[in-house]
Amino acid sequence: MPKKEAAEVLTVEGRDVRISNPDKPYFSRDVKLSKLDVVQYYLSVASGAVAGVRDRPNMLKRFVDGAEHPPFYQKRAPENRPEWLRTVTLSFPSGRTAEEVVVDDAAGLALIVNLGCIELHPHAVRTNDLDHPDELRIDLDPGPGVEWDDVRRVAIEVKNLLEEVGLRGWPKTSGSRGMHVNARIHQRWTFTEVRRAALALSREIERRAPKLATSKWWKEERHGVFLDYNQNAKDRTTCSAYSIRPLPDARVSAPLRWEEIPHCEPGDFTVLTMPARLKAIGDPNARMDDAAGSLDQLLELADRDEAAGLGDAPWPPHFRKMEGEAARVAPSRAKGAKAAARKMPLIVVANSPNKDAALGGLERWKKTHPDAASHLAVDDILVDSMRGRSSTWTRIRVNLRNVPEKIRPAQGTREPDDDPTRAWREARGKKA
Repeated sequence: MPKKEAAEVLTVEGRDVRISNPDKPYFSRDVKLSKLDVVQYYLSVASGAVAGVRDRPNMLKRFVDGAEHPPFYQKRAPENRPEWLRTVTLSFPSGRTAEEVVVDDAAGLALIVNLGCIELHPHAVRTNDLDHPDELRIDLDPGPGVEWDDVRRVAIEVKNLLEEVGLRGWPKTSGSRGMHVNARIHQRWTFTEVRRAALALSREIERRAPKLATSKWWKEERHGVFLDYNQNAKDRTTCSAYSIRPLPDARVSAPLRWEEIPHCEPGDFTVLTMPARLKAIGDPNARMDDAAGSLDQLLELADRDEAAGLGDAPWPPHFRKMEGEAARVAPSRAKGAKAAARKMPLIVVANSPNKDAALGGLERWKKTHPDAASHLAVDDILVDSMRGRSSTWTRIRVNLRNVPEKIRPAQGTREPDDDPTRAWREARGKKA
């Protein structure tokens, strides 16, 4: 007879939520947390966490084996779900549709965490209008070696620019090395228009802080803190406030007050500290819905950029080619005379669903090529988080721009070389 699965039933605001395998380890390094501990954390911060996802379709990023194992992405709501869990049908750039989960209360929050959703990933729309976002999302993503102080300085630049164009920014740590600044907007603009406004903002911040910030999409062209305007494209999600991140210390994406930014550190905000913080100071995002503003001035800035010859910037790879968008190809892979001047000498050294295994491959490459490795700058190592339809993996590339040509290693065998999408791409190529 098969062993009966352990479970615990929690009554949350009058609704029963079954937690399967409650003792399953979800974090086991710097902090020890079971699956039930993670659920209990979210319930302890539900007033803030639910506010960040309420009335929005949610993409499910499921860490079913805990934070130390690869997740998979699930757009569709589980078929076996309680009647009280709301869903909404969302369409995607591919033309497909999916019935996605909508979390309205603490019970719904506990239910999706039970599915392994350590992080919460709501879309930037409300269920009453799935085509017009109510949030401008500014994702500050620091490159390798970029200090937290630089992230803080760029965040202040973003705050000042938003205020100049009549918007209020609400900052939070990303829960990793970066920061998010979100602005509530009226539901008047399409995803394409919101992304256009975000691109204009990113370019203006780059002009104001050229040594600190970049709006360049291709990693090989970036420096400093990247303002990821494409987080505003349709189908993109970022982790919401109070989300746990899959890091050894179980740190959290923490809403902040602007006056806290000069003194805070990302590691200050973890599963162990956030419940007391919320109880002590309340939710810094509590009044966000009362501060909706207009994108008109940012779109006027976009008009000026385009009049000056700045066309559209690259979109994410799964989007169709957009009007005004230049060739969607990284400089290192571009062809022609103009491209040659920009082309970067990149090689791929590792592919693996396991980030630690990929990083181990990088270290072996360095030992094999010590002379070349000695010339590398911090931002010459490009650690790419790759994403397929339902899987993720880490690709590690090395930019040899600082290595003398005579000692630049050629592209060799990637080790490890485990790209989970390769078989699908090869099969697709044969059909074509």
